[in-house]
Amino acid sequence: MRVALFVTCINDALYPRTGQAAVALLERLGVAVEFPAQQSCCGQPQYNTGYRSQAEPLAQRYAWTFADCDYVVTPSGSCAAMVRDHHPKLAAGDAAGRTYELTEFLTDVLGVTDVGAYYPHTVTYHPTCHGLRMLGLGDRPRRLLEQVKGLSLRELEGAEECCGFGGTFAVKNPHVSAAMGADKARHIEDTGADAVCTVDNSCLMHIGGTLSRRGSAARPVHIAEILASTEGGVW
Repeated sequence: MRVALFVTCINDALYPRTGQAAVALLERLGVAVEFPAQQSCCGQPQYNTGYRSQAEPLAQRYAWTFADCDYVVTPSGSCAAMVRDHHPKLAAGDAAGRTYELTEFLTDVLGVTDVGAYYPHTVTYHPTCHGLRMLGLGDRPRRLLEQVKGLSLRELEGAEECCGFGGTFAVKNPHVSAAMGADKARHIEDTGADAVCTVDNSCLMHIGGTLSRRGSAARPVHIAEILASTEGGVW
């Protein structure tokens, strides 16, 4: 079984520990992970902003970069959704159909929910818009979190409401975006959790920035970093 990591732009540039955590987690579960160096952006920013012609070569690059892999795993719900929903319209090849968001791969392909993780903190989970509405992740992330030793999962009010990021939406509609982010941050604070986690660092970047400006104690943590943590120490 050939499994490749699609790390995504935001993780590569800003949150490399998430990619490292995903690899550490998968290797702990017996999966040999490849990392094709030719990978680049999936084209989501361009496509969502209306620049289809600029997204097409990126989709084509993705198709040939991962052409020989049985599975492509990514720690990003929004990028997985872009690849699965839109790449088939933009490029030839079937890599899109073999692409899985990390929690999907763990539960649906490997068939595990207990990954041997240890994370002695209170955590609340924010289901991202792409994960909810495009990928249909459902309770997969929650099932994984519920099996983490030492973790106490707190319910988040208005969990399924958007955090306000929405990629270029935050740039084009900053006031609305900030107001939505403030609502999400307030609900997170109300849980009293040590950390808020999601399957997308783009959302966590927006939420984390809002929490920081409010002086909140809660910190943003990608689910891959929680699942990669063990009792013997952080991977």
